[in-house]
Amino acid sequence: MDNKTDNSKRSIFFRWFLNSKVTVFLLNVILALLIIFLFTKVDFVFAPVGKFINVVGPPIAIAAVFYYLMNPVVEWLEKKWSVPKLLTISLLFILLIGLIVLGISLLIPVIQKQVQSFAANWPGYVTNVQAWLQDISGRPEFRSVKAQLNTSTSTIIKGVSSWFQSDFMKTFSNIGSAVGMVTAIIINVVTAPFILFFMLKDGGRLKADLVNFAPVRFRVGMRNTLTEINNSISSYIRGQLTVAFWVFVMFTVGYLIIGQKYALTLGLVAGACNLIPYVGSFLAMVPSVLIAAFTSPRMLIAVAIVFIIEQTIEGRVISPLVMGSKLEMHPVTTIIVLLTAGNLFGFLGVVLGIPGYAVLKIIVSKLWRWFKVASGMYEETPQAQIPVNVDKPKS
Repeated sequence: MDNKTDNSKRSIFFRWFLNSKVTVFLLNVILALLIIFLFTKVDFVFAPVGKFINVVGPPIAIAAVFYYLMNPVVEWLEKKWSVPKLLTISLLFILLIGLIVLGISLLIPVIQKQVQSFAANWPGYVTNVQAWLQDISGRPEFRSVKAQLNTSTSTIIKGVSSWFQSDFMKTFSNIGSAVGMVTAIIINVVTAPFILFFMLKDGGRLKADLVNFAPVRFRVGMRNTLTEINNSISSYIRGQLTVAFWVFVMFTVGYLIIGQKYALTLGLVAGACNLIPYVGSFLAMVPSVLIAAFTSPRMLIAVAIVFIIEQTIEGRVISPLVMGSKLEMHPVTTIIVLLTAGNLFGFLGVVLGIPGYAVLKIIVSKLWRWFKVASGMYEETPQAQIPVNVDKPKS
């Protein structure tokens, strides 16, 4: 009897603890967390890796953007017309350099002139806003809040002026930081074309080389995963840049029609901000609304109309045609990803958070499907089929 009891207890212990898949899974989680904790204690070992990524990352990111824009042309001409890859790449580089030189020669002088004009007219804008607010506060219905309104206005204007004169100017007064920034930009601009050239020339072999590193039994799955990641990133980059271009065009044309000042600069800001999904257009409206408020109430209404028309065309025509639902992300998920990535990595996280989430989603989905099959914990056992309608025997 005692032996049977011991065997029963032992079997329960083995069944519920030692031989439990849940327990093994939890132990693996604990080990993974312990490994992460140990890594945090020796983070100095990985410091050179972080510095290496900071140096190499920007030119690779720039080259990757142009790669996804130019590679479809290279592959199409090679497959369709048997054009040598080196010839296509050379022609695309010449075209790209020509477009950059043309854009710099046409846009930079206009943008510089508009920025200088805005800086020169800033005191006048502040004066106009003060006069407008004083005129409103002088009306009988606003007399009760006149003192508070004047105090708030003075505080806001003093705060903006103080920021512009102190913090904003200090940013550019540090010569060492300015030289370092210029040097980094030059290095990125010089090295990115070389990286882009070899990515276009040998990019097709990169996936095959990565797959060969994997064990033979995992190569098919790894090849499919890399293909899915490549398609997701390429569609996102091309779609976002296409939408951003048309946003720039629509805002610029709209501002020119209504006579908004600094139309080209504000249009470029709108196109750049549109690279941030959902909130980019609203961020781009902030400088435009401020300038319109400095100009006149009529201009403020006109800017609001341009924004409504642009959002309607973008949301109902351009984005569905260009982007579609390729990433299959819910708007709430997108906002959460933007907030989290922005808090962790700053502006770079806001820009790269969505494609990073898309890549992570693909990898996690593949690992989860593999775990479901390998663990055997999610196998559905066929249930006995019970007939629904059974004829009763006749009495």
